[in-house]
Amino acid sequence: GRIAHAYLFAGPRGIGKTTTARLLARALLCAERKGPEPCGTCVVCRDAQPVDLIEIDAASNRRIDDVRTLRENVKYAPSRGRYKIYIVDEVHQLTPDSFNALLKTLEEPPAHVKFIFATTVPQKVPPTILSRCQRFDFRRLETKTLVEALSRIAKQEQIAVEEAALYAIARASEGSLRDAEVIL
Repeated sequence: GRIAHAYLFAGPRGIGKTTTARLLARALLCAERKGPEPCGTCVVCRDAQPVDLIEIDAASNRRIDDVRTLRENVKYAPSRGRYKIYIVDEVHQLTPDSFNALLKTLEEPPAHVKFIFATTVPQKVPPTILSRCQRFDFRRLETKTLVEALSRIAKQEQIAVEEAALYAIARASEGSLRDAEVIL
């Protein structure tokens, strides 16, 4: 029953940080959720693009004005869900001034706002931000896990592929599912 106000998902690219952030956000937004899983039937769960889920790519929205806009918007209550959730992808790309502006919101967050930050370079995120986040470090996927995922995809797409080829793809992807899917 305790939910942090800010999460940091850190790890190599292509291993599911942003996807996991979206899944967590969906579960948190669900109005009918009884346990950890979203109900899948309420209005929020059926919404393809929930209005209370805001995704920001810090690579292209890194200026202080972008963060000031975010700070202005966090004060508004969620429209449908339990929370208003901000996913900030590649958070390490924010400018120092942007981090300082974000810090003010993280120090005293409104109860209805949750942040999920994703980064490939957690050491570039200032300690003042890191200290206010619950951190989860993601690791590269094992070759066997990648082969199993690729095999499922190939079967679903009705693609004939040898197991040796799947292992070669998994090794070439260096633990990144996204890279493995692209190679496949």
